[in-house]
Amino acid sequence: MPANHPAADSAPHPLYPHLFEPLDLGFCTLSNRVLMGSMHTGLEDKSADFPKLARYFGERAAGGVGLIVTGGFSPNLVGWLKPFGGTLRWPWEVGKHRQVTRAVHEHGSRVCLQILHAGRYGYHPLQVAPSKIKAPINPFTPRALSARGVERQIAAFVRTAQLARDGGYDGVEVMGSEGYLLNQFTAPRTNKRDDSWGGDAARRMRFAVEIVRRIREACGPDFIIVYRLSLLDLVDDGLAWDEVVQQAQAIEAAGATLINTGIGWHEARIPTIATSVPRAAFTGITARLKPHVSVPLITTNRINMPDVAEAVLARGDADMVSMARPLLADPAWVNKARAGHADDINTCIACNQACLDHVFENKRASCLVNPRACAETELNYTATRAPRRIAVVGAGPAGLACATVAAERGHAVTLFDGGDEIGGQFNLAKRIPGKEEFHETLRYFRRRIEQTGVDLRLRNRADADALADFDAVVLATGIKPRLVDFPGADHAKVVGYLDVLSGRVEAGPRVAIVGAGGIGFDVAEFLVHHGHSPSLDAQAWRTEWGVDIGYEGNRGGLANARPQPPAREVWLLQRSPGKPGRRLGKTTGWIHRATLKSRRVQMLGGVEYLGVDDRGLRIRVDGGDEQLLPVDQVVVCAGQEPYKPLAAELEGRGIATHVIGGADVAAELDAKRAIAQGSRLAASL
Repeated sequence: MPANHPAADSAPHPLYPHLFEPLDLGFCTLSNRVLMGSMHTGLEDKSADFPKLARYFGERAAGGVGLIVTGGFSPNLVGWLKPFGGTLRWPWEVGKHRQVTRAVHEHGSRVCLQILHAGRYGYHPLQVAPSKIKAPINPFTPRALSARGVERQIAAFVRTAQLARDGGYDGVEVMGSEGYLLNQFTAPRTNKRDDSWGGDAARRMRFAVEIVRRIREACGPDFIIVYRLSLLDLVDDGLAWDEVVQQAQAIEAAGATLINTGIGWHEARIPTIATSVPRAAFTGITARLKPHVSVPLITTNRINMPDVAEAVLARGDADMVSMARPLLADPAWVNKARAGHADDINTCIACNQACLDHVFENKRASCLVNPRACAETELNYTATRAPRRIAVVGAGPAGLACATVAAERGHAVTLFDGGDEIGGQFNLAKRIPGKEEFHETLRYFRRRIEQTGVDLRLRNRADADALADFDAVVLATGIKPRLVDFPGADHAKVVGYLDVLSGRVEAGPRVAIVGAGGIGFDVAEFLVHHGHSPSLDAQAWRTEWGVDIGYEGNRGGLANARPQPPAREVWLLQRSPGKPGRRLGKTTGWIHRATLKSRRVQMLGGVEYLGVDDRGLRIRVDGGDEQLLPVDQVVVCAGQEPYKPLAAELEGRGIATHVIGGADVAAELDAKRAIAQGSRLAASL
């Protein structure tokens, strides 16, 4: 077995003894307790993309992961997530999957194919479900399965499992959570049947149990079967705790090898994986199940660093930890942890901007902090044959990415910044409650600067003369806030968002925010909190959102939400009509809107700014009557403009100049684009 998978009799790891303890499954042994959880990337849907998918998984296997689960493949067309989505239902499809299994096995890891039937979550008119109940997040209404139709779905699962084994997979994960078809059968919310597949809990779970039992019969005793069980539905009329336990025990008896934790349905109005969710916030629910079953349990959600994973395992919450996005961010996560180099890990910040947001927009997934994710065959940082002297001006996200990748490739890179620390706008973002993970990205880049030998020069505003002797100059000088032009814009009450977030201005008890883009929402969150962040306290966060892992209240693990009172009275305003926040991230925008609503922020669109005076801000909404907002401050978040004062002079001198990040496009601060642009430029220099 390769070196990244030590023998099972090796000594306990000095830092993470539980994380790197082998796990004996009876017929095989996993080299560590890390599962790369399933995540759809978009590469699963086209045969032509399987070489890219194989490279993607191969790099994670080389990085030391013990067990990998693929993105979801449907067992048939009615189970599609979307038209022409990934399926495994015919023998001639097996060949392309062998590319994936060979790439993983080459590095000593094991891999399971996830079988995912979307049920009423399928975005197409062919969808089926236990009952004819439309999902609130889907325009299509499903067809209720007949008893014969149920049997056909079971047969399809079994056929896919057999084909997966033929394709070299070590097993399958049966997706029974997140509100997909099997979860739809188990929950009274979506199963209104009164036959042998619905009614009491035993009949509702029978569909899932039969699938596991028949896969075990068809695929034999030496085939891994992971069952993804919803331990917290987080929706009304979900499972009760005794039903969760009953289902887990039945799934174990049917032949499951491992039970994986599922948290929340896609239609739930509680965040489960966003950056504002505390680390390991849900592992306690897995711990509650452990006394009731004998098979190893996997826990999941917001486990992104080795110390977090080790603590979860050490206190006995689970037998394995599942991480999907952290391994998107850093394929070598496991090997870095094993080497004792946690500071070298490119930490997932749970932003969702390039992974889940892309998937829900039918784009290929990637990663904000690692643009190579899912582009491993296209974006490579190979050593240069012609080293050059490169100056990068600006140590924000774009400049940091460009400087470190260029230096990694062998260029002599000098990084200039006029500030006292690296990070640019990230130093503001990390101050927002719920965005504390941005500290990790800055820690990672500080380490990368050391490792790659970048010559960092802080408090140095390089001018054209200082840059004249470089072979190429990269301007990553960022943005400047756009000014406003309404009457009273120069009043003392009017301040910029930089003033507030940097601490130069202490806001009063009543504040109006002009501009409801991403920055406006961040400023609002900053202002309504009392200086502490629920994101750093799992119990406080669960109380605020109404999550009950003790199941003392309603079904589904729901409780009455009890948000903290706001620190200030805040108005969030935008010129354009409609509700503010429509252009926020597809999978996280609703969280920001819900948070501000719970803190009683008044969000108004269609606002005309009439002026500021000593009394406050005068506005008109949707052409109505004039209103006075008696505020102490008006915080301007009205957009940005590129800041690149050196560009014209450098180009005039004939110096090869590249402009990236906010200095290139500043329509909305976009770290995803900035880091990708900086990395791709560096790869081409």
